Amino acid sequence: MLNGLPIADLAVLAVALLAAGALTGVLAGLFGVGGGAVIVPILFEVFGILGIDDEVRMPLAVGTSLAIIIPTSIRSFRGHYLKGAVDMSVLRAWAVPVVLGVVLGSLIARYADPWLFMLVFILVAGVNAIKLLFGNEKWRVAMDLPKGLALRAYGGLIGLLSALMGIGGGQISNIIMTLHNRGIHQAVATSAGLGVLISVPGALGYIYAGWGREGLPPDAIGFVSLLGLILVVPTTLLTAQIGVNLAHAWPKRKLEVAFGIFLAIVCARFVYAILT
Repeated sequence: MLNGLPIADLAVLAVALLAAGALTGVLAGLFGVGGGAVIVPILFEVFGILGIDDEVRMPLAVGTSLAIIIPTSIRSFRGHYLKGAVDMSVLRAWAVPVVLGVVLGSLIARYADPWLFMLVFILVAGVNAIKLLFGNEKWRVAMDLPKGLALRAYGGLIGLLSALMGIGGGQISNIIMTLHNRGIHQAVATSAGLGVLISVPGALGYIYAGWGREGLPPDAIGFVSLLGLILVVPTTLLTAQIGVNLAHAWPKRKLEVAFGIFLAIVCARFVYAILT
């Protein structure tokens, strides 16, 4: 028994987490999202079934997601890098401000109410889904990314919001880059690199944020569940390359529509969670 849950039910949950890990790996490679947008809502439901306190349930899902996407992001980034699709100049400019944004997000996570995490998720995913599903080539804010401080400010924003969402930064950087006249394939590939910069400090930050909090399960280190980490990571590693291959094989519009539908589903799930 775990928190009153029979071993047989735990076995079902384990299978579900393994399946979620397989899907996460494919989506990480396909969309450059690190899989967090899939894993967070799934873990949120799993922790609810296990009877985890509502006050720590959402940040536990976010922190565990950040830990889970560390190896997935590394594998996804490597695949896109070997295909020559990553804009390393943008990645270098964003590196420091992204990490600083993640640190700030982790500090906020220690004190934030659960609804804040969901609200950030809904706003970012909703804007991105609208852009991808209904936008066209004329939707631009500029013909290229800015230089200097403005470019670095984008990096800080990506790090902050990603840390509060439990994602690898793909949702946010994809929309920023495409609105600045960068192709979706380059945006996806560069986003995969951001996942590495966000997930490592993010997971460590959530360990700190949840340290000593009441209501956490016995396997948790801060806001990171070791059980979730152990069950999901292996299958993400096995399936990430499938997503990378699909990303480079699909036409641009097909990739945009698929990503938009995916984000809309995630957005709807958290709207429902807040309202109920």
